[in-house]
Amino acid sequence: MSIDTPRRRRRTPDEARAEALTFARQRLLTGGPDAVTLKAVADDLGVSHANLIHHFGSAAGLQSALMASMVADLSQALDAAIARLRTDEGAPLELVNAVFDAFAQGGAAKLAAWIVLRGDLSHLEPVRDAVTGLVQAILDKLGDPDGQAHTRIPAAVLFIAVSAFGEALIGPPLRNMLDQDEDTGRQVIAGLLPHFLLKPDTGA
Repeated sequence: MSIDTPRRRRRTPDEARAEALTFARQRLLTGGPDAVTLKAVADDLGVSHANLIHHFGSAAGLQSALMASMVADLSQALDAAIARLRTDEGAPLELVNAVFDAFAQGGAAKLAAWIVLRGDLSHLEPVRDAVTGLVQAILDKLGDPDGQAHTRIPAAVLFIAVSAFGEALIGPPLRNMLDQDEDTGRQVIAGLLPHFLLKPDTGA
């Protein structure tokens, strides 16, 4: 994999870290976790291996910083989903689109898969507030007239998030295999969502 290498120039420490993380993200998205190495990112940045160690300490330090940066972006994307839900009509498809977009943008799904495979879920902790905020936003929008929405809505958010995660990772090839349109998964989830959000019919 080839990434255009910038000419060497003077940078502040903050600029060097930010640019290194940009190149590291590009390598994660195009080459996977194994492509995120100190040497590769140093080459992309036009600095020495030792210089990058100065900024991040180790390859693990670089990867941890990349995770933190991308998790922050995911949290912001989920916060944007919450804002959309609070300000528009909150139709099921709008909610689904907001969460799907959050996982698709910036490689968030690949990041989450990387974190899970590494086994250190503490990196996902900053997402907690955004996820609980999404649940609360839906509660605020729909209310809880039967006292049961507080259990149904987290299940709905789980359903949407897991579907969005899978769509971002493997959706395109699966859609091609099944000859489905790009938004088919979102439409299906939006159609099923009311069954999670509405009061169950207990029957006679």
